[in-house]
Amino acid sequence: MTFLPKLTVVLLLVTVTATTHAQTPKDYPSKPIKMVVSFPPGGPTDNSIRMMTEKLGELLKQSVFVENKAGAAGNVGAQFVATAPPDGYTFLVTSSAYAVNPSLYGAKAGYNPDKDFIPVVVLSTQPNVISVNEKVPVNSLAELKLYAANGKASFSSPGSGTTPHLTCENIFRVMWKSDIVHVPYKGAGPASLAVVSGETPVGCTAAFGVYQFAKQGKVKLLGISSEKRLSSLPHVPTFAELGYADINDYTWTTVFAPAGTPTAVIDKMNRAMNQILEMPEFKTKFDNGGLLTVGGSPAETAAYITSEIAHWSKIVKSTGAKAD
Repeated sequence: MTFLPKLTVVLLLVTVTATTHAQTPKDYPSKPIKMVVSFPPGGPTDNSIRMMTEKLGELLKQSVFVENKAGAAGNVGAQFVATAPPDGYTFLVTSSAYAVNPSLYGAKAGYNPDKDFIPVVVLSTQPNVISVNEKVPVNSLAELKLYAANGKASFSSPGSGTTPHLTCENIFRVMWKSDIVHVPYKGAGPASLAVVSGETPVGCTAAFGVYQFAKQGKVKLLGISSEKRLSSLPHVPTFAELGYADINDYTWTTVFAPAGTPTAVIDKMNRAMNQILEMPEFKTKFDNGGLLTVGGSPAETAAYITSEIAHWSKIVKSTGAKAD
């Protein structure tokens, strides 16, 4: 009569022991770790993690390598990692497209941001800016609004549904009721060069896509989507200062793990990455690359990503943005 209860207790203890062991892998990592970047090499997302891999490998005493799986505005890489074993050896490194795409693509995004991943840490952010070619006869956002009223303006962006595109759609179409023509490009580099060359008079990019061109006087920066002015761009007013209090947008890079990855693994990776982000030499490296380091706990990261998904879902809906 007492055999089944005792057996149940034994099985429960075995289960708890096995679960505890799975969640506290003292030997982790025991093989190379793969960081899957969901965009091509050379962009801010790719650069953010590549700057860290060598030091990350030193801290974890295991090699860390980057594999680029670009396509469908970041969806291909996200889909790949969502189905990877949740053992701590495959991570997703992606941009704010992660928060935008479920609303922009719907089911075609191929992943559920609330169920398929665990946020690890935000590595970096960039605010978005509105810039104009040096020859465009405007020097403020208010003047651009008047200039756009003549119906001849167009603006470049890194692509439909990117955060710079959505920031400008929100201002131009929703707030201004303007019909400025959107010209999507394949990435921040081409979009920045378009406004520099005058191919489009207006550009909507992450701040540091046109940072150097602004320093050279080839473009004028009219407004920035950060909460406060950047020390590197002290003359550029925030959109909030210009009367657009709701525009507080960032293009970010965050590391995610597949759902089911042990908490101990998430915590260990988070601690190592935060340690690197706090090192002065890495802050300088990121700053030189036009990136602001972030960091934070897994809980803080999860809360931020949840807020970003809600934020961009609202903007996709209000602007009526469509995927390319």
